[in-house]
Amino acid sequence: IVVTLIGVWSGSRVERVLGKKDPGVIVIDEVAGMLLSVILLPPTIPVLVTAFLLFRLFDIWKPFPARESQALTGGAGVMVDDLIAGLYALVLVLGARALFGFPR
Repeated sequence: IVVTLIGVWSGSRVERVLGKKDPGVIVIDEVAGMLLSVILLPPTIPVLVTAFLLFRLFDIWKPFPARESQALTGGAGVMVDDLIAGLYALVLVLGARALFGFPR
């Protein structure tokens, strides 16, 4: 929650200073999304690698409503699509663990 709040605030400031929407120099959104993807999971190597790969897939693909959330302005627009990607990754890893017992 703290990383997300700082990201919304700093994302708005950096956008304003640089005059660009979601500039690539902002990476706190990736940190928040990745943290969300593992928040309820044990920090084992298989879990972390699986969550990271799924997070990156969803971050690049931007399935609904992640792509649409980029229309939000300021720091919210910077953060929300990565949080959605992290949530999708978390749900899939939790589901895989419940159904198949993997990743451990």
